[in-house]
Amino acid sequence: MSRNHIILMTAVALFAASGGFWAAQVAIKPHEPVPATAPPASMVLPVSLSEVERDTIALYQDRNRAVVNITTETITYNWFLEPIPRQGTTGSGSIIDERGYVLTNQHVVEDAYKVFLTLYDGSRLEGEVVGVDPENDLAVVTFDPDDRDVDVIPLGDSEGLQVGQRVLAIGNPFGLERTLTTGIVSGLGRPLKARNNLVIRDMIQTDASINPGNSGGPLLNMSGDMVGINTMIYSPSGGSVGIGFAVPVNTARRVVPDLIEFGTVRRGWIDIVPRQLFPQLVDYANLPVSSGVLVSEISRGGNAESAGIRGGDSRRGVRYGRTVIYLGGDIITTVDGTPVASVANLYEALEDNAPGDTVVVEFIRGRRRMSTEVELSERPAQFEWD
Repeated sequence: MSRNHIILMTAVALFAASGGFWAAQVAIKPHEPVPATAPPASMVLPVSLSEVERDTIALYQDRNRAVVNITTETITYNWFLEPIPRQGTTGSGSIIDERGYVLTNQHVVEDAYKVFLTLYDGSRLEGEVVGVDPENDLAVVTFDPDDRDVDVIPLGDSEGLQVGQRVLAIGNPFGLERTLTTGIVSGLGRPLKARNNLVIRDMIQTDASINPGNSGGPLLNMSGDMVGINTMIYSPSGGSVGIGFAVPVNTARRVVPDLIEFGTVRRGWIDIVPRQLFPQLVDYANLPVSSGVLVSEISRGGNAESAGIRGGDSRRGVRYGRTVIYLGGDIITTVDGTPVASVANLYEALEDNAPGDTVVVEFIRGRRRMSTEVELSERPAQFEWD
């Protein structure tokens, strides 16, 4: 992972300026507690070790075999427009299926021309990115096990995590393979801004050291179950200062089946062209609110029109930069109770909704507050975050 990828920009003011059911094709192993007092037979542990130390050693010996080192190659072009391969990012990943599916971060494989996975036995295999979810910074890579017996990390449940709970991180910081760090859950439900300016919700904060190269590796509980995917750190210097963040594993449970089947996450959408309010527009159009999403246009025959949402008047278009905004449309203020002050908020409010789900949309028409139910369609593959 590059230095730029790990410098955390929070969605809320967390810090001072100083400084995410599995489809049938995914065979996830069931819960497999790690035997605390049964390390490998070839390993003799000193009798002076504490119970916690024995637990940690046994867990590491069992689970590190399913952690892979991920390296990428990207393509650049010289003055003659000739492609030149160059080394990309380095990160970590967890084998989550015996057929070779690996869970990692999207930013680890972003812009990759080639992806290589180094397994526990030292084998270096070429992989393939099968799906990415930039909104949760998750990706799935696959490789051919070629009759190898591969270890798998079972997925736990991040819903029941508690602040103070002991956790462990395994990864490849600075290229040092299968490094173990330990700590506790320091905070839960942290909203953090990703590099695409969308907010990743419910992040796990931990003081287990996370450094460049840890991205995509597992955060484990003391039963050896993955509870998070190590993603980023807050650091003025670029090194670990004890504030790391992981995507909760329940987010991964929700999105990975889509990534494997479709290559992307199928999310619900309202068939509109949304435009974020800004002061000049509010003043010019004499709007009753200063924040929200203006429905500039609606898709004819789409779910917004069916639900009674109105778009703007095609005769009242105003130009803002290269964008034409049609005035007179409804102004969306909440979706299922989630405030919508911006277009990014609209995406966030719909992030965990699938096509076919129904949401309650509250909006302002003229000076009246209204609401309606909308059955979501599938969000288009190409869209902009305003």
